[in-house]
Amino acid sequence: MLLVVGRIGRAHGVLGEATVEVRTDLPEERFYVGAVLTTDPAHFGPLTIESARGHNGVLLLKFTQIKDRTAIEKLRDVLLMAEVDVEEEFDNEDDFHVQQLLGSKVVTVEGISVGTLTDVINLPGQDLLAVATPTGEVLIPFVLEIVPTVDIKNKVITISPPEGLLNLGSKVEEEGGPDASL
Repeated sequence: MLLVVGRIGRAHGVLGEATVEVRTDLPEERFYVGAVLTTDPAHFGPLTIESARGHNGVLLLKFTQIKDRTAIEKLRDVLLMAEVDVEEEFDNEDDFHVQQLLGSKVVTVEGISVGTLTDVINLPGQDLLAVATPTGEVLIPFVLEIVPTVDIKNKVITISPPEGLLNLGSKVEEEGGPDASL
C-alpha cells in the first residue's frame, strides 16, 4: 500500500535541503540515504534521498534530483509516499495507518450510521476524525472513550459519542437559532 510518510516543508540553506513534516512512526525505515519516495502531486517525483539528518528536532532531507534552494522551494507542501506492506508492519491489531481508515463507515454503538471518514487530523493533544455526514462535516475526538472499535478489515469505525457531539447544529436550529431567547 502506498502511504504518506511525510510532507516537504520550508527550504533549509542554499544547497536544496528541506524540512520534512514526518507522518510515520518509523522515520528511520522511510527516510534513509538511497530511499526512493513517490510524490503527490506525482509530477514532482519520484525523489531519491541523498542525505537525511536531524537539526534542532527537525528532519532535513536533500534529494539527488534537487540542486538548490530555488528548486526545493517549488516542492513545498508536496507529500512524500512510500510503499509499505501493512500486513507485516504491525504486531498489534490496534495499530493501523491513517490511509487504511479513510472511507470507513462511521456508526454509533447503537448501529446508527453517522457518515464516512474523510480525514484524520493530527493535533498535538489528540487526533480528530473528520466525518462527512448528510448535514456537513463533524469532527470527532479519536480517543478510546469515544471511538471504542476500529474494524480495519470491514472498514467500520464504531463511536460512542457523548451527548451533543453529533447534534450541536440541529439543537440550535430546533430552538429557533442562537438569538431565540433574546
